[in-house]
Amino acid sequence: MTRTGTLYLCATPIGNLGDMTYRAVETLRAADRIAAEDTRHTRGLLAHYDIHTPMTSYHEHNKAEKGPLLIEELKAGKNIVCVSDAGLPGIADPGADLARLAAAAGIPVTPLPGANAALAALVCAGLPIERFAFIGFLPRRGKRRKELLSRVRSYPETLVFYEAPHRLRETLAALTEELGTERRACAAREITKKFEEFRRATLGSLASYYMEHEPRGEFVLVVVGADAAAAEENGADTPDLHALYAAHLAAGIDKKEAMRRTARDLGIARRDVYKALLEENTAAYDG
Repeated sequence: MTRTGTLYLCATPIGNLGDMTYRAVETLRAADRIAAEDTRHTRGLLAHYDIHTPMTSYHEHNKAEKGPLLIEELKAGKNIVCVSDAGLPGIADPGADLARLAAAAGIPVTPLPGANAALAALVCAGLPIERFAFIGFLPRRGKRRKELLSRVRSYPETLVFYEAPHRLRETLAALTEELGTERRACAAREITKKFEEFRRATLGSLASYYMEHEPRGEFVLVVVGADAAAAEENGADTPDLHALYAAHLAAGIDKKEAMRRTARDLGIARRDVYKALLEENTAAYDG
């Protein structure tokens, strides 16, 4: 029996070229072919790491034609690495389609993990991350976009969206209309780049801010889920910061870690926990 090749799904940097793993670089060098979403874009990455493996384009507009050809090469024993312009292939690009074709043909599919914009934004947003739903890019048509947002509006999970700068204002307007203006959110842009920014506020505040300031860079929007939003509105269901902190201390955790866990539980920044505790101590001293 002829041994097939392996399809590798390789993460590429989302901004900082240093965010490549040794294994990814070695595999790109050793592969027979690289299937790239945009060969011009990927050429810069390959040049940076002195990689000279032959490339071919594989993207949304040629996947129906190119996919089966790549599968035939894999069946013939060639190893192929699939890359997107940034991050993990298959997340908001056609890499997942190639993986499905390969799996159906009995071809090994293996990941080369690395950078991912959605997860990077999620862990830095200061919002609950125990459960989340990746929504990606919203539909451009108003009706389909409204239908999708109406469906996810009741999701208890934290929601993660992708958006381009020229559509950010429109998307924020749609989110505030369907999800409400008071949901906590984070607009992350230029992640890992020089002008990286995490702007944490309510959806309404973010919409107002970007109406006055030109959106620049690729965005990830992280929005708190329905359960947490409802708890904030109801007030009584919101966990007490001081009680959570005290409970962590009672469990034998040191003060720094107790503040970190309290911030995680409430989906806020650790500095906000520190500020609240400092204000309480100051008030008690003044009393």
